[in-house]
Amino acid sequence: MDLDVVFLGTAGSMPTARRSPTALVVRRGGERLLFDCGEGSQRQFLRSKLGLVDLGEVFLTHYHADHYLGLPGMLKTFSLRGRELPLTVFGPPGLKDLFSALRRIFGRLTFALDLVELQPGDALERDGYRLETFPVEHGVSSLGYALVELPRPGRFDVQGANELGVPPGPERGALQRGEAISLGGGRVVRPEQVLGSARPGRKLVISGDSAPCRAVVEAAGDADLLVHEATFCEEERERAEETHHSTAAQAAQIALAARVKMLALTHVSTRYFGPEVLREARELFAKTVVPRDFDIIDLPFQERGEPRLLKGGALPVEGGETGAEPAVRTAGVEEKSE
Repeated sequence: MDLDVVFLGTAGSMPTARRSPTALVVRRGGERLLFDCGEGSQRQFLRSKLGLVDLGEVFLTHYHADHYLGLPGMLKTFSLRGRELPLTVFGPPGLKDLFSALRRIFGRLTFALDLVELQPGDALERDGYRLETFPVEHGVSSLGYALVELPRPGRFDVQGANELGVPPGPERGALQRGEAISLGGGRVVRPEQVLGSARPGRKLVISGDSAPCRAVVEAAGDADLLVHEATFCEEERERAEETHHSTAAQAAQIALAARVKMLALTHVSTRYFGPEVLREARELFAKTVVPRDFDIIDLPFQERGEPRLLKGGALPVEGGETGAEPAVRTAGVEEKSE
């Protein structure tokens, strides 16, 4: 099951020529989950390999304009295309009040729009994973999100199954699902006899905008990837505290305390270029990256390697060529100036 994060918008409160306001897509198998939808997000979809897919779910972290202004236009576009598939928008308390005002912008829709308000500590159970919410500190009603996969069955011991007389076919499938089976003579074979130890799933944590807080450290414990804002660098720490944001160094300290495998810094202010933010964070946490718009972070299973950053991985290949591999940036490679 593939799992990755597509960064469609990595700017702070204002867009720049190279960075759009916040929007990222989590792709797990065939699922597409959009987290925040800043101004211009639908155009970022169209510029990317993703195209403007008929999303089923959108998750908002909070209701500052740079995190939702792209949503009314996207809903209107879906409606103009004659969409019929229902869409659900999740967010912290205040979501329904927000949409009472936004409806005057996007008007009547051709599809059902469901609004679900979440509280910190809520969990949405899905096939093979759950989405957990946690509190953050941003001065307004806000949530962070953690995608936590369930443990996977251990590796199947083919030789052991042969020795136990388990025939190829449905019996082996049942054992892999954790079910005991009966063989001839009343003999029972249990899953633990042919399965290794359970293998961990993956964990992805998205903080949204937040000042440093213990809740993020706890939610991000041992995560494969923490996506955390870094609106400021340390020389503006006082300003960060006033606005309930984080510096790059503070985000790195959170990643270090949470023992994450990779830290991705977003919400980069117009004050800085990516390399400035990157250098500050890497003094404390080496496995830090600062994605740009259209970068992808791939999250393989633990036994298949570490998370990796694919530079421009979501951009179409120029000239329509196929088969070209995107450049790969690891957390140990210095990023060049923008």
